[in-house]
Amino acid sequence: MLNPIDQRPFGSTELHLTCVGLGGEGVLRTHGKESAAREVVHSAAQQGIGYFDTAVAYEGSQAYYGHFWRERKDMRENIFQTSKSAQRDKKSALADLHQTLATMGIEYLDLWQIHDVRNQADLNRIEATGGALEAFLEAKEKGKARYIGVTGHHDPAVLTQAVQRWPVDTVLLPVNPVEEILGGFMNVTLTAAREKGLAVIAMKVLGASHYLAPDAGITAERLIRYALSHDISVAIVGCSSRQEVEVLAQGGRQFEPLSPEEHRIIIQAFQPVARRLAFYRGPQT
Repeated sequence: MLNPIDQRPFGSTELHLTCVGLGGEGVLRTHGKESAAREVVHSAAQQGIGYFDTAVAYEGSQAYYGHFWRERKDMRENIFQTSKSAQRDKKSALADLHQTLATMGIEYLDLWQIHDVRNQADLNRIEATGGALEAFLEAKEKGKARYIGVTGHHDPAVLTQAVQRWPVDTVLLPVNPVEEILGGFMNVTLTAAREKGLAVIAMKVLGASHYLAPDAGITAERLIRYALSHDISVAIVGCSSRQEVEVLAQGGRQFEPLSPEEHRIIIQAFQPVARRLAFYRGPQT
């Protein structure tokens, strides 16, 4: 019998969700790997992970989840299914939503997110008349999305504006030692989100596994603990095997924050290479 994964409040909503979630990348951001993807998604459900992430942009990810939901409709109320659209106008975003629901074989999303907001032009297009923000508000009003959010990893100043200006429920942003060193997402955007009562979802926790250096003590377990030691609601990690799912789930069980010494060691390890490791940021870094 597995111990339950710790839960945290999900922003200002009435929900408490598992503090770790299955990311939509890893083996899920592929085509033609149905067996491996099935193992990952089913393992996550068996481990008690209650947050599933995906996006239209993630290749076959939504279809893999669709296979799961057609097999396990009985679990729909127990798992918080999310997705994203990177379309910037209302009509195209609603088309994405229709495709997402059809592909996954579900009637609604628990969270639909405006994906990968990068620059001022994105902000202007999304919030203009006929922009994608109208689609997200309409989807929430009509019950096709219980909550709406915004995501970004290019420019913290841009994502902070979105958080402050838009009536969203969540923000998805990078949380890792690189970001603490560089500043912006974790000390400005995250703070702005919490001031508005948004749920904060952490991504880039392992830097797509590029940050792992077990010989130096930089393990997936430690980076997950690092993320969960901050004021976030959920940390999501893409997985490519059942073993990786088990590591993720275990990181959410009986969580203990990093000690000051552990924190010092991990920041010291990343300090000389932080800018180079922020590969997902835009050119302003």
